[in-house]
Amino acid sequence: MRQPAWQRSLGLSAAPFAKDLEDKDLWMPTSRNAIVDDLMDALDERQHAVIVGEPGIGKTCILRALRNRLPDSGYRLTYCHNATLGRRDFYRQICLALDLPVKATAAGVFWALSNHVQELSRDNVHPVFLLDEAHLMRDELLQHLHILSNYSWDQKPLVSIVLVGLPELWRRLSLGAHRSLWSRIHCRTSLDQPSPGDTAEYVNYRLERVGCKTSPFAADAVSLLHEATSGQLRDID
Repeated sequence: MRQPAWQRSLGLSAAPFAKDLEDKDLWMPTSRNAIVDDLMDALDERQHAVIVGEPGIGKTCILRALRNRLPDSGYRLTYCHNATLGRRDFYRQICLALDLPVKATAAGVFWALSNHVQELSRDNVHPVFLLDEAHLMRDELLQHLHILSNYSWDQKPLVSIVLVGLPELWRRLSLGAHRSLWSRIHCRTSLDQPSPGDTAEYVNYRLERVGCKTSPFAADAVSLLHEATSGQLRDID
C-alpha cells in the first residue's frame, strides 16, 4: 500500500499515533513505571489493588504494562471490562473467561468460581482479576466482592482483585457500605495529571518509533498540545 505523502515527507515508516501497539511497545513515563512496580509488589504479596484516574490519563496503559510484566507461570490473569452486569452475570462473565461451566444461578456460578480459585491455589497458581470501569459496578456487586476476596476466614489470600476506574470509584469504596472491601485493598493509587514534560516525551517516543529523526513540532507547539489535551493520551493521539 502506498504511503500518504505526509508520511513520506517526514521519513516515517507508519502513522506515529496509531492505536495498534503491542504491550511491549507501550510508552510509560517514569512516574507510571513506579506504579507498575507497586502493582507487581502487591500481586507478589497476594494483595488487592485499586487504580483511579480521569479518562485518557493512562489507566489502560498501566494495565497493559502489568500484563506484559506478569510472569506466565504462577499467575492466571483474567480481564473483565463489562462492569454494568448484575452479580450473577458478572460471575458468569468470569467463568466464561476461565472456560468454566456456567451455572444458572448466582450461587452456582460463584461456587464454581470459588472452587476453581482453590484448585489454582493447590497448583501454586495465583489468579488475578482485572476489573476495568469498576466505577460503573452496582453496589450489590461491590458489596459481594469482599466475599470473593475472603477465603479460609481471611487466613489465606487466594486471589488478587485489581479495580480500575474513574475517581468516583475511590469515593464509593471509602463509604460505609463498602468499607469491608476497602479495608482489604492495601495498594491504592490515584493517578496525577501528566506533566508538560510527559507530553513532550510521549510525542517524541511515538515519532521516533516510526523513524522520525527530527520532530516536526516546535517546543511551543508541544506546550499548546499539552494545554489543549491536559496530557491525556487519547486526545494527544
